[in-house]
Amino acid sequence: MARVAVGSDDVYAVAKFVVGYLRSKGFEVVEVGALRSGAPHPWPDVGLEVGEMVARGEVDFGVVVCYTGTGVSIAANKVRGVRAALCFDAQTARGARLWNDANVLALSARLTTEEVAKEIIDAWLSVREPDPSEAESIAKLKRLDEARRV
Repeated sequence: MARVAVGSDDVYAVAKFVVGYLRSKGFEVVEVGALRSGAPHPWPDVGLEVGEMVARGEVDFGVVVCYTGTGVSIAANKVRGVRAALCFDAQTARGARLWNDANVLALSARLTTEEVAKEIIDAWLSVREPDPSEAESIAKLKRLDEARRV
């Protein structure tokens, strides 16, 4: 069974929906931040924890949620090996997986309805492997990430 970490800085309806929707699709979901505790958590901590779980291989991918989605995506991208993408629609999510090999999906609690979240997740999950024509660019991105000093 595939595992996914879902983290949120507050208990947003869309974050709870994402947890339930992924479970309904057969994923084992590890809840992070406010989803685990029921109380608000700092968005940098949520993005970092989910990113570290992805980078260590404890989960197959991550989903992070904050009010705009920006903060958690920035925090997750501080972790070496994480390629977090803030997505507002299905085509962006599909492209993030297909062309960028994104491994963390960031969502805005403010703008993402449950129906749009479902479309985004389905598009994200529809991509099994990155587009082979992007292999060189993805490899370059991974080399740049590994060369970082911090």
